Amino acid sequence: MGAEKRWLFTLFAAALFSVLLLLLLTSVSSFSSPKPFPSIVHHGAHYTPAFAYYISGGRGDGNRILRLLLSVYHPRNRYLLHLAVEASDEERRRLAASVRSVPAIRAFGNVDVVGKPDRLTYMGSSNIASTLRAAAILLRMDGGWNWFITLSAMDYPLLTQDDLSHVFSSVSRDANFIDYTSDLGWKEAQRFQPIVVDPALYLARRSQIFHATEKRKTPDAFKVFTGSPWVILSRSFLEFCILGWDNLPRMLLMYFTNVVLSQEGYFHSVVCNSPEFMNTTVNSDLRYMIWDNPPKMEPLFLNSSDFDQMVQSGAAFARQFHKDDPVLNMVDAKILKRGRYQAVPGAWCSGRRSWMMDPCSQWGDVNVLKPGPQAKKFEESITNLLDDWNSHTNQCK
Repeated sequence: MGAEKRWLFTLFAAALFSVLLLLLLTSVSSFSSPKPFPSIVHHGAHYTPAFAYYISGGRGDGNRILRLLLSVYHPRNRYLLHLAVEASDEERRRLAASVRSVPAIRAFGNVDVVGKPDRLTYMGSSNIASTLRAAAILLRMDGGWNWFITLSAMDYPLLTQDDLSHVFSSVSRDANFIDYTSDLGWKEAQRFQPIVVDPALYLARRSQIFHATEKRKTPDAFKVFTGSPWVILSRSFLEFCILGWDNLPRMLLMYFTNVVLSQEGYFHSVVCNSPEFMNTTVNSDLRYMIWDNPPKMEPLFLNSSDFDQMVQSGAAFARQFHKDDPVLNMVDAKILKRGRYQAVPGAWCSGRRSWMMDPCSQWGDVNVLKPGPQAKKFEESITNLLDDWNSHTNQCK
């Protein structure tokens, strides 16, 4: 009798194990298998706006770029990732493989990694060359996006893409969000009058900019503007800069080739010297940053003590952060609702959410938005900025 009970117990245990294994395999299958056909992405004036992201970093930034990509990912957008030439080819391949492993990205095919990287020099004009190249690639590869956003591996969003698209739906698609001023102050003598050469434009080895012995006068053929290097630019303005039916963008590019930190003046000066675009400027880069007093070359690194201020700032992005700083986990948990190694869930995600299930491994209509609580704070910030813009009291001065 005892042997019979043991046999029945063994049979029951085997059956239970088989059922659990079947459930596990079903869950893993639903986790790893995307919807066979991606939803149709609609672009145009009657649909919500889309964004083209240029995300850049250097050696060792591959994982940071992947995390940032997942935090700003949406199937309607387009993304170009760039690891500078100092990064190894192996790191670049790992980044590309990690991108392809995300079901939605694999299905929608809207993320690319630059295969032939640019050589960049800190404070040199090679940074502008790289940004213009990225914009040209994104213009050619996708005709649907409306705004071009530059991010570095040390940035992070403070809202979801549903929030961003929802608020930008009420913004003129010609608007350019760019922090600028014509009050050069100390920069006139230290940034614009010195003549510098960026060796990354012609040398294969890494080097720093070097200064010519002569200086030059501040230009009087055009007005010089300066400001934040981080921009959100309209598609129409970038087409003006790159496709070039006017000579102004090329003329200013020649000048800024020999300017210290040209990325802090090129787009600012082009947009504010162009009669066609000077009234499209909203004087903000939509970033949250904290500076020393007096300010240094870079803003302070943000941490958990800055979280509440970031949330209340009404900014779209914040910088800069140390790699894997705990405050990024706070943003993921409290604002983005993003699981580790997962995209930010939006209205397009239709999968079941669990500890082992990525809700964005399955999807429905990607043209539908579901803004969250952070959208209201961001909308208030945008409304205040647009009030200044509409009054024409804060443009290109």
